[in-house]
Amino acid sequence: MRMPNALHPSSSFPTKPKRTFPLSRIRLYWRFAVPLLTPLAILLAWEWLTSRAVYPAFIIPPPADVARAFIQAVSDGTLPSALWVTLNQVMIGLTLGGLLGLCLGYILGRLPVVESLAAPLIVAFQSTPVVAYAPLLLIWFGSGPTSKIFTCAVIVFFPLLMNTLVGIRQIPASLKDVFRVLRATWWQTLTRLELPSALPVILTGLKTSATLSVIGAVVGEFVSAGDGLGTLVTSARYQYNTPLVYVGIFSMTALALSLYLSVSLLERGLLRWQRAAH
Repeated sequence: MRMPNALHPSSSFPTKPKRTFPLSRIRLYWRFAVPLLTPLAILLAWEWLTSRAVYPAFIIPPPADVARAFIQAVSDGTLPSALWVTLNQVMIGLTLGGLLGLCLGYILGRLPVVESLAAPLIVAFQSTPVVAYAPLLLIWFGSGPTSKIFTCAVIVFFPLLMNTLVGIRQIPASLKDVFRVLRATWWQTLTRLELPSALPVILTGLKTSATLSVIGAVVGEFVSAGDGLGTLVTSARYQYNTPLVYVGIFSMTALALSLYLSVSLLERGLLRWQRAAH
């Protein structure tokens, strides 16, 4: 009988394998860490710039002053109230302009003749900056929230219109022929072919529209009086309260990013079947 070697116990007894950190987990951590590097670098550069007093504090305030202004605006209810007003206007305008762009884009995608007739008007309408429409909408609907909602809807309308049009047009003709041969109804064609095929492109347009909707609402607030983040920034600018201006701008950015991420989560859920197919 062969005896185990005392000097080399591993030759007779199995040793516990070394634990290694999974590569997938490293990639996951890196994926979440990379987007934070740019804001961190900007914050460090901002702090360095203000500490060297390259610009006066009323032009570029230190991050600590902006943080104090943020805390003050939250504690006295100024920022939550303005954010809530802007969010309501954004959501209504996004829904209104998005539905209109979706429906009209579908009609133009299905009927090329209608597209030929409407294309010059749509292009001319979109080529005019939204700032030019804001005073006109103010005259039509007054200084209340309605003018701001329509300003938001105007800027949201075109991206979703074009993406819906492209999504409907890119459906292969062979698939359309199959549904035609099977005598599928309009509703069956819409729900089982056109909408699933065009959904990725439509959701991409919705991402763009979601971020632009904040611009539309804020432009309306800049033009007319009232509440909201745009009014907050305008009031702080007139008072030379630069830290509060930064707070308003960062709040607009956070709102736009939140809407973008919400649409991304919606896209991830709706297109789960597409990832499973691959």
